[in-house]
Amino acid sequence: MSAIAARRRRVAWKVAESAILLGMLFLILFPILWMALTAFKRPADLFDLTLVFTPTLDNFRTIFSHPWHIGHTLLNSTIVAGATVLVSVPASTLAAYSFSRFEMPAKGLLFFLILATQFIPAVVVVLPFYLLFRDLGLLDTPLALIIVNLAIVTPFATWMLKGFLDAVPTESEEAALVDGATRLRVIWDVVVPMIWPGVVVTAVFCFILTWNEFLFALILTRDEAVTLPVGITRFRTERGDLWELIAAAGILISIPMFLMASVIQRHFVRGMTGGAVK
Repeated sequence: MSAIAARRRRVAWKVAESAILLGMLFLILFPILWMALTAFKRPADLFDLTLVFTPTLDNFRTIFSHPWHIGHTLLNSTIVAGATVLVSVPASTLAAYSFSRFEMPAKGLLFFLILATQFIPAVVVVLPFYLLFRDLGLLDTPLALIIVNLAIVTPFATWMLKGFLDAVPTESEEAALVDGATRLRVIWDVVVPMIWPGVVVTAVFCFILTWNEFLFALILTRDEAVTLPVGITRFRTERGDLWELIAAAGILISIPMFLMASVIQRHFVRGMTGGAVK
């Protein structure tokens, strides 16, 4: 009887575990599914809870036409996120290498201060940035958003890459230095290939943080440099929020995230395991 009871308990636990996992999966995927369905609904079907309706692509055509011009905000988001990644990842690699390999006065304090910047609420620093860019004539420009996002993601990328670098042995670097290679050549030809999965993971996180950034884009832009997250907030007319257009724009925001996750899944696994600090 005890063996039967133990078997029943194991079965009951597996059933409960499966139910919990399915419930969590439903909570995660249901909003995404509902957004995808709403993006293809006509306004007449918008508040109908049925899953059977006649799909339409009019919502996507509408958001790219006057007066919404979502294509312009899509281009701005791509420029800002791409430029931020291209600048922050190399700079963070050099900074992380310095913290990982060199001794310097107050090294621990400096690294702590870099990490502490991640805990400063964005609303605290948005006004100084606004005043600075107003005086420099950079309000409502992609350059202003690139500078702000660099200030956000570079400390994070430095902290993340340092973990990968700490796990890399120094023997190969020392051999290359003895052979006459410069420090930059060592970093590019020896270190970066060894931590490449970590570099990819860091670049992806930097892209996601920049792509989804909302507060600074809302305050520092008006018309010309508006990004996708801010552009979605403008789908409002006399009949209220245009949920079908918001859902269609939400699909556009989500597509890069899904593509990157599917393409570099291998790098995520290798990077996260390879970046464990010794």
